[in-house]
Amino acid sequence: MPMNASEAINFDTHKFVKHLTENGFTEQQAEVLAEEQVNLLNSNLATKANIEKTNAEIQSLRQETNANIQSLRQETNANIQSLRQETKLNIADLKAYIEESKADFLKWMFIALAAQGGLIVILIKLLP
Repeated sequence: MPMNASEAINFDTHKFVKHLTENGFTEQQAEVLAEEQVNLLNSNLATKANIEKTNAEIQSLRQETNANIQSLRQETNANIQSLRQETKLNIADLKAYIEESKADFLKWMFIALAAQGGLIVILIKLLP
């Protein structure tokens, strides 16, 4: 929505036209130039309302960004906690597997030792 020149800046079109006509422009040329100057100013200058609206949009984006960051932080912390629990469970499972493997290894070592002992006894008895 176009605004008049006084909304954007203090621009006196009458004085502008008068100055141009005093310096060789026709009145019609000066008026057209003044009108275009007003249009140019109105289309390129931000008003206080424009700036306030932009600031409000920036504030809204900041709040949304902060909320997203907080949400991501909470999600990341939850994922970290989940991974910690999973790692603890995996470590506990690995420890149990190692203990079970140790027990199996010792069982088979004793069986192997007993078999070797039995074999040695048999060999001693069979030898003259």
